[in-house]
Amino acid sequence: MLHLPDPPRTNKLASLEESYEQCRQVTAKYSKTFYWGTALMPEAKRRAIWAIYVWCRRTDELVDGPQAQTTTPETLDRWERNLEKIFAGTPLDDADVALVDAVQRFGLDIQPFRDMIAGQRMDLYRSRYETFEELNLYCYRVAGTVGLMTTPVLGTADDLIPTPWDGYLQLRDDPDANPYDPTQEAIALGIANQLTNILRDVGEDRLRGRIYLPLEELERFDYTEKDLMAGVIDDRWRSLMQFQIDRARGMFDRASRGIRLLHEDARWPVWSALMLYSRILRVIERNDYDVFNRRAYVPTSGKVRCLPVALMRSQVL
Repeated sequence: MLHLPDPPRTNKLASLEESYEQCRQVTAKYSKTFYWGTALMPEAKRRAIWAIYVWCRRTDELVDGPQAQTTTPETLDRWERNLEKIFAGTPLDDADVALVDAVQRFGLDIQPFRDMIAGQRMDLYRSRYETFEELNLYCYRVAGTVGLMTTPVLGTADDLIPTPWDGYLQLRDDPDANPYDPTQEAIALGIANQLTNILRDVGEDRLRGRIYLPLEELERFDYTEKDLMAGVIDDRWRSLMQFQIDRARGMFDRASRGIRLLHEDARWPVWSALMLYSRILRVIERNDYDVFNRRAYVPTSGKVRCLPVALMRSQVL
């Protein structure tokens, strides 16, 4: 169980090695798919990613964890002040030691971390999203920001040669963006992951009174909140879920087009993580869209089969 850090302690905090090891263990325990991808990275990069993951998980647990009922806006204000101390080089607990090191080693920007806290604020007072535009903002804040946090760690290509297929850059929201900056694709990967989480966790979220699927899209498929709360699986639900899955796949596809912009040693891990996570969508389909009674996950054998394909893609795409 992870908690908001206590006030500064008088006893000594964990050493840097101990802190990184704690972060590794937490990542391996709570996000096995993500951990598989990070294991392929060079040591300094994977350790920094673990430190970022643990901070993100602790942030999420403020509104979704065992003590979420006691979380208030003031709790998040205090968490943000703690974040500022971390970026100023002052760790408050053992896990922060690793993050302070990652911030300094890779020059991380504080704003994506602040944006994630803003996403948790949304969860304090919202349990429904009327439109996808509203949901997309939430997904950016709680997951797209992870792409921004991790891009400085992954690094960008320094030997990229333009190719005939670079016309895909026209798909970017900002046509004036640097064509060799993977920022938008990194955000897309985070949003794709979050959309996948939402689809996988529909059943769990409903038990907490939350519906993340846009209400206007439920209406479009003639499926009601009452149906969702009752776990109704019929043709309306299957069509609604397939629509959502297709959207998530589109985001994964967009994200994949930016991987070649990353540093060479980051491409295989990111391809692996993308492929492993996107396979959850395939499992949902295979389970006949039953996310109320069956949790979609990729078995170890499926993860292993992804790795050589991801390696090939990292070399040729």
